[in-house]
Amino acid sequence: MKNFIFSFLALLLLPAYMSGQVQAIKGKVVDSSGMGIPGAVISAANSRTSADADFDGNFTINAKAGETLKVSMLGFDAVSVAATSTPMTITLKEAGDTALKEVVVIGYGTRKKVDNTTAISSIKAEEITKTKVLNASQAIQGKAAGVQVISSDLPGSTPSVVIRGLGTALGGRNPLYIVDGMQTENINNINANDITSYEILKDASALAIYGTRAANGVIIITTKKGTGDKVSVEIESFGGVRQPLKKVKMAGSNNYSYYSNAALQSTTFSQDQPVNTDWFDEITRTGSYTQNNISVSGATESVKYFFSLGNYSEKAVLNGLDYGRTTFRNNNEYKISKKLTLSQNFSITSANSTPKPLSAFTNAYKQSPIVPVYFPDGKYGVSRVGDNGFASETGSSFNNVGNPVAQLNFYDEQQKSVTLQGGLKLDYEILKGLKFTSQFNGEYYTWKQYNYDDTKNIWLAANPNKVDSDYAKEFPNSNINLLTQGRSDYFNWNLSNYLTYNKVFNEIHDVEVTGGIETSVKGPRETLTIARKNVNANSNYWSLNDPVANHGVEYAPTVTSFYDVVYNETKLASYFGRFQYKLMDRYLITGTVRRDGSSNFGKDYRWGTFPAFGLGWIITKESFMADVKAINLLKLRGGWGRLGNQNVPLNDQSYTSGGNAYLGGSLLYNGTTISSQIDPSLSWEITEESSVGLDFELLNNRLKGTFDVYDKKTSNVILNTKPYFTSGLTLPSPAHVGEVSNRGYEISLRWDDKIGENVRYWVGGNFSNNKNELTGLKNVILTDLIGGGLGNGQNTKLLNNTTIGQPLGSFYIYDYAGFDATNGKMLYYNAAGDKVTQDALDANKDRKYVGSSLPKTNYGVTLGITYKNFDFSVDGYGTGGAKVYNGKKAQRFSGENIENSLATDFWTPNNLTASNPAPFNQVPVASTYYLESGDFFRINNITLGYKLPIQENNFISACRVYVNAINPFITQKFSGFSPELNGDGNPYGSQGIELDAYPTMRSFVIGANLKF
Repeated sequence: MKNFIFSFLALLLLPAYMSGQVQAIKGKVVDSSGMGIPGAVISAANSRTSADADFDGNFTINAKAGETLKVSMLGFDAVSVAATSTPMTITLKEAGDTALKEVVVIGYGTRKKVDNTTAISSIKAEEITKTKVLNASQAIQGKAAGVQVISSDLPGSTPSVVIRGLGTALGGRNPLYIVDGMQTENINNINANDITSYEILKDASALAIYGTRAANGVIIITTKKGTGDKVSVEIESFGGVRQPLKKVKMAGSNNYSYYSNAALQSTTFSQDQPVNTDWFDEITRTGSYTQNNISVSGATESVKYFFSLGNYSEKAVLNGLDYGRTTFRNNNEYKISKKLTLSQNFSITSANSTPKPLSAFTNAYKQSPIVPVYFPDGKYGVSRVGDNGFASETGSSFNNVGNPVAQLNFYDEQQKSVTLQGGLKLDYEILKGLKFTSQFNGEYYTWKQYNYDDTKNIWLAANPNKVDSDYAKEFPNSNINLLTQGRSDYFNWNLSNYLTYNKVFNEIHDVEVTGGIETSVKGPRETLTIARKNVNANSNYWSLNDPVANHGVEYAPTVTSFYDVVYNETKLASYFGRFQYKLMDRYLITGTVRRDGSSNFGKDYRWGTFPAFGLGWIITKESFMADVKAINLLKLRGGWGRLGNQNVPLNDQSYTSGGNAYLGGSLLYNGTTISSQIDPSLSWEITEESSVGLDFELLNNRLKGTFDVYDKKTSNVILNTKPYFTSGLTLPSPAHVGEVSNRGYEISLRWDDKIGENVRYWVGGNFSNNKNELTGLKNVILTDLIGGGLGNGQNTKLLNNTTIGQPLGSFYIYDYAGFDATNGKMLYYNAAGDKVTQDALDANKDRKYVGSSLPKTNYGVTLGITYKNFDFSVDGYGTGGAKVYNGKKAQRFSGENIENSLATDFWTPNNLTASNPAPFNQVPVASTYYLESGDFFRINNITLGYKLPIQENNFISACRVYVNAINPFITQKFSGFSPELNGDGNPYGSQGIELDAYPTMRSFVIGANLKF
């Protein structure tokens, strides 16, 4: 019996005895964002043991369950926690002396922000998701100094991002995007809710690690991973409505008639019109869009997992334009052993759209209000005027503008694209402090499209007095319809292998070295387009084979055009290294070098070396700053680097058909001659940049800011040159002949404070100034680069030898001089300064440079307040110094509509003091009369949210409801729809010209976030 009692008591006391025994306590140390903190020190005083966290923040320490563990790391507040037998997750908060202790992604690694010597703007995930837009780059507008984002609300469009000015004319403008290690052209396929960090590398010292692709800047995006010790489910759903932010008031029917009669000097139009069509209202609707996201994430000791599914759907304001996007993402991390970790990411995005021609906006602007949408018999209204001065199915045509409603109704196009991205990353800790990383990423893209052109019925709609037999008589051999089908696809991949070594010597020498190799392949891209006439109107039969016959009879006789091109595969081999050193926690040195070899160029010009260095001094760590309480952080940094841009026009050989051609005395090909010159030395453009920056935090870290100054020069810009007259060549040849300069400064400030325990608030802003200039040319004659076409024979932009001293993308037009008070005719200054009519202008002498669509200044503001469970914030964005061209207004010809301000105040013999010239029917020349200021300030986003109080142990762990107003207000000088005109994204194309442009939208959103 005693033995039984003794055994029973021993059994009861066994758990207590076991809990007092030393065992292997495992866990992970992470920062506030969930990222592991390598090198964190974990100590157990009672057990007299300690351990260091590995590269991922994981640790194992021999201690007793329940024993107090002290966890510390430089730059973080130390914490004490009780050890548990189950895996622990310990979160360290950044030390209160500076918010710059956060970690930033720097390419092939991370760095504490306080130890970083380069200019990097890091934007938090909540800042990106706060503005409910489709593309994440549009959401960062105004949030980073030195970064200009020109966005468009056209569904599926890609914003134009320019970092520290434009350095090239022909070599592209877009930055390099790195998404979880995958190098890609844009991020249209990414759900902004999946992003955890958005880093913008701005100066050459930071960018040189990416060598030949870094001259336009680099944006590194990291997507979410699993965290925590249990399954977490997050759901977000929102819906919103959209309408144009600004409309242009056009002339009504009677004012239009009065103005047009004055222009024609006749009484063609009645001034008592029965119809007054607002064409803009007729082609638009109240837009709507919704987005639904769900994510599942979590972590165990050996696996982290993250799954997300998102769906975006929009009915745009332009009738019939619909867009949809579905995204799926899966990121997993597997802890195979203590030293080996495998990470995997995969995403798939499917997008569908029914595009509509944006020229409908221009046609709605130009079409006469006297034209009805439909005539009483149901036929489309046309611009014909009868004897009674009203629009009629018969009569004489008075303009060449079609019916915008018919244009949209007859336009039948669909597009579909699928993007797959994925990769594997292997991290192996060879020795303590030495890690090997191998990462492979791949990207596949496919796109399909069709456009059905109902040719015959479009003609009949424009000729309501005609019937089918009239079309057959007038166009006996023409098609009745036309089907255009297209497809395109590509596959890109890159593989990188690198070593990272980190070690602290004697507690004062902190060294990190990274070195590796990389291979990047941009696969061949095929684009195929086929146009066929007289197809079956039923889309089920749109194929290249006969839909009726069982045999494979081809439609070859109906194929009107066939276009098939495959672009060559390009390869890039790279070696890179980076050295980072910190002495005594205050002196910083960074050195970077990358060597790239590109298959784009000749074998003797494929390799280039791109070095950079950075220096930093944390002044507040010095002893003489110890008693300066008002300054919490003061860091001076600077650097220099050389960058490359391989996105340049390749020197392809061109041939021209003609008579017999000889090369070196031998017949080359009968009827073929070489028409262009090959420059074998053509290679990447090279940019060098020097920069200096200051980071500071004052007044108990409440005031934070940065100040940067930079000087960036591209000395071998590729431009097209004219061949020598005696060479026999006719086509221009690209060559390294230009010099472009970008100089500027950037300021960012933010004040964070609280009032009592319940109220927190912030006020912040940033401002940047950049001077862009073509500073010089070699001794060559450039081929004129003419752009900014208006579709009426007029162009607005020019780049040639006369452009030296001007910004890239400058407008080159005539200078308007007012109008002649005696007759109301428009006048212009010629080269001699005399006022002349447009008939007396000389296109080669009288035009001048008058500014660029690229702004000189960009600025953003933000303010917000939280009170208990309520949060409120406002973000704004503005630009200064840009010029925009009112292209839709400048296209006007006889019989087209005018703006109400012109129709009510124009020169007549009885109104000599009018603000506008007399009506005219002549095609106007491109002039400063249509050039306006592009300056604007817009409230980008207003958010009001409320977190519902949730009881502990509730099924729902968090719930927030919110309302958003996106682009609710704008102040602008431009008289058109929007001064933010991205166009085709090309400064020498339609960028900065309001012509066939999608208006900026005002949106109102209501939504909710749930966590389980």
